[in-house]
Amino acid sequence: MAAHEGHRTYDAVIVGGGHNGLVAAAYLARAGRSVLVLERLDHTGGAAVSTRPFAGVDARLSRYSYLVSLLPKKVVRDLGLDFRIRARTISSYTPVERDGRPTGLLVGGGERRTREAFARLTGSDREYGAWQRFYGMTGRVAERVFPTLTEPLPTRDELRRRVDDEEAWRVLFEDPIGVAVEDRFADDLVRGVVLTDALIGTFADAHDPSLRQNRCFLYHVIGGGTGAWDVPVGGMGALTDALATAARRAGAVLATGHEAVRIDTDGRTAEITYRTPDGESVAAARHVLVNASPQALAELTGDALPAPAEGAQLKVNMLLKRLPKLRDRSVDPREAFAGTFHIAEGYRQLAAAHAQAASGELPAAPPSEIYCHSLTDPSILGSDLVDKGYQTLTLFGLHTPARLFARDNDSVREELLKSTLAQLDAHLAEPLVDCLATDADGRPCIEARTPLDLERDLRLAGGNIFHRELAWPYAQDGTGRWGVETRHANLLLCGAGAVRGGGVSGVPGHNAAMAVLEATGD
Repeated sequence: MAAHEGHRTYDAVIVGGGHNGLVAAAYLARAGRSVLVLERLDHTGGAAVSTRPFAGVDARLSRYSYLVSLLPKKVVRDLGLDFRIRARTISSYTPVERDGRPTGLLVGGGERRTREAFARLTGSDREYGAWQRFYGMTGRVAERVFPTLTEPLPTRDELRRRVDDEEAWRVLFEDPIGVAVEDRFADDLVRGVVLTDALIGTFADAHDPSLRQNRCFLYHVIGGGTGAWDVPVGGMGALTDALATAARRAGAVLATGHEAVRIDTDGRTAEITYRTPDGESVAAARHVLVNASPQALAELTGDALPAPAEGAQLKVNMLLKRLPKLRDRSVDPREAFAGTFHIAEGYRQLAAAHAQAASGELPAAPPSEIYCHSLTDPSILGSDLVDKGYQTLTLFGLHTPARLFARDNDSVREELLKSTLAQLDAHLAEPLVDCLATDADGRPCIEARTPLDLERDLRLAGGNIFHRELAWPYAQDGTGRWGVETRHANLLLCGAGAVRGGGVSGVPGHNAAMAVLEATGD
């Protein structure tokens, strides 16, 4: 819908129609506010979309964001979303070669199976006992911290009292996560599996004094109050489609093909200049919510640009004719790929990969993790593909900072993809390429995206999937009451770059809407 078909002056204009912007739009419109969403692309959803990337193939993949953990059930309930998630029966499988034979660690399928898998890999029950104690601790933290994400920001001391566990506070909030991993676990593979949650989209060493790895780890283990990462039924686009529907039904105007180019505000009212194929127009608003990076916000307002963020991931989407056979014959591929399949993610391997990337080289053994959406939710595939046994694979590579692609994005992408798949092939009984489906033009069904690709396609500053470094979920100087405030009283940041942003959560969208409603008396 074109913006001019609605009001010309709105209670709120939202810049960007990603999932957080849609959450904010739906909350505000349901509260009776007039809302305009300006989205530069021809569709809403941002990075949380489902697309058919392979020509002539009926496979609707979660192209960028792909799993759900941080989306509060409160948001789904409040907005009446027609959206479901499905739990994965297996948490993870990590293959390794020990004493010249292929083996691995399967986590999931019940406590007995998991305990036996640990004992088979490590030779005793020690590591499994440590695993239970460690994740029992993070689970208790999750129960206490997750509900605070949709409340006004607590102070550091308030959150510490809420956690009510000094050991857990020290492990997660004060000491580098590498200290806890090394103190509690002895097996290199087990250590690596634990550490991976600290490195998703975050370029850091286990002992980085900035604790950016701790912040990443925290958000990965508190989701939903349990830390479980679930599959969005119908793909990630099912969520943003449901949010768009909820916003429209509540009366919000969703204007695609409308690119905001400037925001002028005096703190009480604002004017948003936007561009369409027909030229430039202006909308006025009492409040503006920006569902974009802090860098994009500064560009729109003419403020000084914040320090750049750097993405550090490789995202690969694949469609297979069949799942590949594993060298470790004790594990069914349908279980191994149903959870998170860790590749080259031993503790020492992760440290080596980080050191190589930090020195400007591609990791010799790129770490990555894979999962198969269609095993848990086959609805993303056409019935013909399901009948033939086709499956999807999603790969997320670590320790590949944007700087590595600066010299030649295309050639480095191909080099990295080749070496990443080689690491996977080392654990397969057949080459992955033999299992790839082909599209209508006979090309293999595989696509890769680097941080520079995400910067170009989605305007993610530096290709950083979190918009900037993740922040602690408590108030610090300048964070404001909800963590969405800016130096302009009526201009809020409702994207992943807000405090408590990052991941597919809707939390910044919810919190920005609450800040608006508080400011206007609701």
